[in-house]
Amino acid sequence: MELEEYVRSILEDIRKRGIEAVREYSKKFDNYEGPFKVTGEEFEEAERLIPEEDKEVIKKTIERLREYHEKQKPADILYVKEGSLYGIVFKPIRRIGIYVPGGKFPLVSTLMMVAVPARIAGVREIVVTTPPRDGRVNPYILYTAELLGIEEVYKLGGIQAIAAMAYGIGMEKVDKIFGPGNRFVNEAKRQVFGVVGIDSLAGPSEIAVIADETAEKEYVLADLMSQLEHGKDSKAWLLTTSKELAEYCRREGIEVVLCSSLEECVEKVNEIAPEHLEIMVKEPLELLDRIQNAGAIYLGSYTPVPSADYFLGVNHVLPTGGAAKFMGVLTVLDFMKPVSVAMVSRKEFIENRYLGIRLAEIEGMELHKRSMEVRK
Repeated sequence: MELEEYVRSILEDIRKRGIEAVREYSKKFDNYEGPFKVTGEEFEEAERLIPEEDKEVIKKTIERLREYHEKQKPADILYVKEGSLYGIVFKPIRRIGIYVPGGKFPLVSTLMMVAVPARIAGVREIVVTTPPRDGRVNPYILYTAELLGIEEVYKLGGIQAIAAMAYGIGMEKVDKIFGPGNRFVNEAKRQVFGVVGIDSLAGPSEIAVIADETAEKEYVLADLMSQLEHGKDSKAWLLTTSKELAEYCRREGIEVVLCSSLEECVEKVNEIAPEHLEIMVKEPLELLDRIQNAGAIYLGSYTPVPSADYFLGVNHVLPTGGAAKFMGVLTVLDFMKPVSVAMVSRKEFIENRYLGIRLAEIEGMELHKRSMEVRK
């Protein structure tokens, strides 16, 4: 059975049979049969299990994320024209769900990267679902959730977690789902889009590096290899004008492209549209304006991708698979809705309604026309 059909069959089964089906799939895929919602006692136990030094690491990382994302919060745009008020106001999404991959090494950073800008945007209700391991949620996830004021954490993974959030099974339905997952989670998110919003369809991790002869070859290789650590499907490109660097970085999983100029490097990067782009050349800022397609751009020798993944404060939820050609990094705006506002004066309406009346006539919308004509 193909992935699309397989996921659809499970989603449909869960939609029809509800919590009973969720329990069956949780047992089948996560070997878990207990209560789904994490209790207050489990939150308390998690806090006791986390070493104090690790608590400080998490707190300081959250502080750095807050500092960076606070600057993204948009102001309402309102203006007056001929006695009328027009503009855009920004409203937060009421309730979101965050899928946090679990397992042996849970992605605590993903929870922070999503929840921090959500809180800044004004999202009131945040749900976290994450696969249980031996019937438990990793204590680092629970401690981080508690710091971010998240009380709803569920021991749910895979397709069944996405279904529960989208259809409101075992919990109140969410309005938008965020967070990465495997191909089953990704496909489930794709299929529930429209029932709920989704952030994106995250693919394998990607890194491209533009480097010249001034780049430290050890730094370049380490950064390329760091993203291949995510899995066998991850991609790494080196675009360089240095033959020596090109030879040094010819390793399995790294696509090395020797270019005749930095301009050629830039052209190829814009074609690739990588998730992460590092620029390690003599004058990195000179290339910044020429880069059109990249999820994130990191300049200089001391801005490796892993630092952005963890502690810089910039967001690491980025477009993959060439999607950087039409979308960008997760921001506070992803948790808000721009809402159009207008309050028109009688004078401006009467003077300009002929425009609407004629357009309604062109489109054959008689009742639209009547709505404008009836006003005196």
